[in-house]
Amino acid sequence: MRALLVLLGIAALVILAGMATGFISIDQTQTAQLPRLEGGQAPEFKADVGRIDVGTETKTVEVPSIQVQKPGATPTPAQ
Repeated sequence: MRALLVLLGIAALVILAGMATGFISIDQTQTAQLPRLEGGQAPEFKADVGRIDVGTETKTVEVPSIQVQKPGATPTPAQ
């Protein structure tokens, strides 16, 4: 039971952070109406969320060559 409450709390914090940063925008498009003799009306919401595109890119990176020599060994010329 405690774990469920913790998960709901984390989900609420994520939604609030998304709304605060502008990543999530929730607007109410229709108000709720209480049922009189019949029916009623539930509220409607429109949610606009951001989009993240993830892609790959191929690049060539030059890496310096490293030579390790043991103490007392004579140095060899770099190639």
